[in-house]
Amino acid sequence: MEEAVATLVENHRQFLAFVEKRVGSREVAEDILQDAFVRGLARADQLRDQESVVAWFYRSLRNAMIDHWRRTGSERRVFDSDAEATEPAIDTELMTTACACVTSLLETLKPEYAEVLRRVDLDEVSVKDFASEKSVTPNNASVRLFRAREALRRQVERSCGTCAEHGCLDCSCT
Repeated sequence: MEEAVATLVENHRQFLAFVEKRVGSREVAEDILQDAFVRGLARADQLRDQESVVAWFYRSLRNAMIDHWRRTGSERRVFDSDAEATEPAIDTELMTTACACVTSLLETLKPEYAEVLRRVDLDEVSVKDFASEKSVTPNNASVRLFRAREALRRQVERSCGTCAEHGCLDCSCT
């Protein structure tokens, strides 16, 4: 555990810069980072691989930022009935990273699953058109798509851990 704490302390500046870049305020970034450190240190003894401490903590920071945006969004909606609550600006760097991660995981799926996900979800081909291309019924194509999405979800959970449980910052790339 001491190694994990030392690693986290050594990377404090990088963590702070990461959060500050995404929230736009040093004070808010410091608060988020402090909360993440408290949570992280409480769970540091659960880490199995000390080499993954930094990656694990970045996921914790992303989750802390999500919690922050959710809290501020809720507060804004409660206190500002005249204006719509705005979502945080899309972090294109994070979006690209998350989508690249998911796209690379397609290669780990059965070929027919990867193909249906590419055609329907990425190329935006309708399920009916995909079914026609593959000479299968639309129902068969829908079932294949469902199973492919479930297989991809499991792969993302295995690969990305807790980040995936919270929607990878609700990635909605096109």
